[in-house]
Amino acid sequence: MSQKPETYRVLISGGGTGGHVFPAIAIANKLMQQQEKFEILFVGANGKMEMQKVPAAGYQIVGLDIAGMQRSFSLKNLLLPFKVWKSLRAARKIIEEFNPHVAIGVGGYASGPTLYKSSQRKIPCLIQEQNSYAGVTNKILSKRVQKICVAYHGMEKFFPSEKIVMTGNPVRQEIVKMNVSREESLAHFNLRTDKKTILAIGGSLGALTINESIVLGIEKISSSNLQLIWQTGKGFFEKAKSITEPFNNISAHDFIARMDFAYSAADMIVSRAGAISISELCLVGKPCVLVPSPNVSEDHQTKNARALVDKSAALMIKDIDARNVLVDEAIKLLNDESRCSVLSSAIRKLGIADADQKIVDEIIKLLT
Repeated sequence: MSQKPETYRVLISGGGTGGHVFPAIAIANKLMQQQEKFEILFVGANGKMEMQKVPAAGYQIVGLDIAGMQRSFSLKNLLLPFKVWKSLRAARKIIEEFNPHVAIGVGGYASGPTLYKSSQRKIPCLIQEQNSYAGVTNKILSKRVQKICVAYHGMEKFFPSEKIVMTGNPVRQEIVKMNVSREESLAHFNLRTDKKTILAIGGSLGALTINESIVLGIEKISSSNLQLIWQTGKGFFEKAKSITEPFNNISAHDFIARMDFAYSAADMIVSRAGAISISELCLVGKPCVLVPSPNVSEDHQTKNARALVDKSAALMIKDIDARNVLVDEAIKLLNDESRCSVLSSAIRKLGIADADQKIVDEIIKLLT
């Protein structure tokens, strides 16, 4: 039996969106809290958000020149085979130099070449799949890895069942703990405690459909004796600020850093259906109206939302219908206490608070 190393070297690859980057950082943070010692290196895609977010979290990252296939015709697609070849060579060099004991892929462009080359060198590999509908890269890699950590039931239709472990998605610790009161949270947004509050969020960049739906229904929200906390994204904020100026019951923000305050203040939530957003909403346990983005691969947000709707844990409105009905449906739901109670109870049952530790436990099993 080989001698146990003093420090385990862990390679974490992937990114492209917050839905991939933040779970990767959560896994790294949990690894660093274990009794064992770990050295962590991230591999990302040059020009993507992980190249800023990972160093900001205190970890080293190296970038690959890799990109995905453009959905519409583009000359960039002609360069894709060259970029894949170049990234495979770069990934091999990174692996040879870092010599990891285990490799983890969280989805996104960089995870493909990195896990492929890691598996070729017989390095134990683990995939963390956030969505209810697996991406093409993870489906291909599933044949080469040892473990696949998932957040939804029924993933055996994409992956070998003997490799699947139900762990849930890692989320921010402040959401898991939620150590703020409703009163404190409403005061943070300068709102009143005697009115019900809608929280509208479209991800860190905002969502145009949700934003435009709010604009079209803003008079109805104000006149219904309700309050609104609205995360607009940077691109829409100036317009939202001018529109909401006459209303003292609407609090608009380009980005909300303290989402624990926002979730605590809310009586009902309107949201996109990204995997990490849904994992947070399950822990928060408030009634939700989901508006899945149609602009994602494999329409996976609709599939994420459907997984909740089928369990009576959320309502879903199609993006194409939202401008006409979203605000009306949100107000109607908020005024139906019985339905809100059913939705809250059902979504809360789906929450997994210790997903990061469950994933780390699987990583440690691969090392020992």
